[in-house]
Amino acid sequence: MAGGAIVNTAGGKDYPGKLTLFVFFTCVVAATGGLIFGYDIGISGGVTSMDPFLKKFFPEVFRKKQEAKTNQYCKYDNQLLQTFTSSLYLAALVASFFAATVTRVMGRKWSMFGGGLTFLIGAALNGAAKNVAMLIVGRILLGIGVGFANQSVPVYLSEMAPARLRGMLNIGFQLMITIGILAAELINYGTNKIKAGYGWRVSLALAAVPAGIITLGSLFLPDTPNSLLERGHADEARRMLRRIRGTEEIGEEYADLVAASEEARQVRHPWRNILKRRYRAQLTMAIMIPFFQQLTGINVIMFYAPVLFETLGFKGDASLMSSIITGLVNVFATVVSIFTVDRLGRRALFLQGGTQMVVCQVVVGTLIAARFGTSGVGDMPKGYAAVVVLFICVYVAGFAWSWGPLGWLVPSEIFPLEIRPAGQSINVSVNMFFTFCIAQAFLTMLCHLKFGLFYFFAGWVVIMTVFIGLFLPETKNVPIEEMVLVWKSHWFWKRFIADEDVHAGGSQLQMASSNNGNGKKGADA
Repeated sequence: MAGGAIVNTAGGKDYPGKLTLFVFFTCVVAATGGLIFGYDIGISGGVTSMDPFLKKFFPEVFRKKQEAKTNQYCKYDNQLLQTFTSSLYLAALVASFFAATVTRVMGRKWSMFGGGLTFLIGAALNGAAKNVAMLIVGRILLGIGVGFANQSVPVYLSEMAPARLRGMLNIGFQLMITIGILAAELINYGTNKIKAGYGWRVSLALAAVPAGIITLGSLFLPDTPNSLLERGHADEARRMLRRIRGTEEIGEEYADLVAASEEARQVRHPWRNILKRRYRAQLTMAIMIPFFQQLTGINVIMFYAPVLFETLGFKGDASLMSSIITGLVNVFATVVSIFTVDRLGRRALFLQGGTQMVVCQVVVGTLIAARFGTSGVGDMPKGYAAVVVLFICVYVAGFAWSWGPLGWLVPSEIFPLEIRPAGQSINVSVNMFFTFCIAQAFLTMLCHLKFGLFYFFAGWVVIMTVFIGLFLPETKNVPIEEMVLVWKSHWFWKRFIADEDVHAGGSQLQMASSNNGNGKKGADA
């Protein structure tokens, strides 16, 4: 490989620099953008299992819940109730496309600020809701906030972090999501005990706390060197790069950033550009990874956890307590991924986590089938229920150190600068679209597929694990603007990338394949 690049074993350069306190704190503040998404996932399931909330807004569900002989699988099957949960994700899907423009034109931090502020207004509306319409408008505003934050935060973290620690710092976003979920579940547990029946208002209004944290925090965040260069602030970008790397020796990395930003500036239409053949690998991952992430079935466990555990025969408080247990597992397993992702790599975690999830889903489905059969009528002894919760926890752990964090990390680190905001928007919108579909359909699917729902998701986890094994190259330790080298050396994706599409430090890299003339031919075929 020519071009003067010092290439590490993973296929990218090793730049000098260390993890400075400045970078650590900016990444922690930015990662708090994950709190709003996590809090919402955790809060909505708990609130929708609270009787005063159901009685006020969804009386039909409340009546069905009171009937003793109700089919356990079907008692929460109500389209309006599902719309309450899922409207947020539809709003986030649409918002992420607008967020791409804001992120590109104004920088990453203002996208985070806008997201936090909108979420704050949505939280106030939900806490004061008088009718279903007010509830759903509040949810839509929350969704716009989530769309902006999820679009900008992972990109910000990937750009600020040194290459060899990018996985660890980026997973801070997922860790904040899991902390948000756990905090919401603990709050639900407490507010459910409020005798006056307004606990649900407290739960929904407290979403203003994580929103306030990211709204204020974003005001103090610096812009990333990549974003500064993209917007034409070259001197500021050099100063910022020097500051975040903690060294004067930034020449090589800065040259690569300049090359990337010059290429980005030539791109007038990133949305049209992303469809070009040379970006086929990145586009495929930006669609398939979030699609698969939702079909792991995790959101079923997370935002319907209390409803699900109540359906499995746990009573009120017990169902909320069980979801707190899974929330704790989620947080601790995400911490495991923070310390392993840059050592073991992305692929190892994806493949191990996938295998663990399949086994657990098959076991849980079988255990539920044995007690409730297809009629959905039955009960679950304490010891038996504990085994179900145990396997759900092992499943959550598998997700939390694989598809959970990596579903956000990998798409945010694989795109070249010229299409990065557009690529991240596709990632967020696909994620939100399928979250919406699952949220809207889950309670109906549970009613009709019964225990088979767990087998349904297990089948998808098998497919996604094979997909990762075949098509995702290892991206650990590769500088973000050097990622094209990884795709160029992959057995399948190399056919889509011509030699002249591969740049490093402003000079073209001649790949080994150029010796036999296959590069150009493959890219145009």
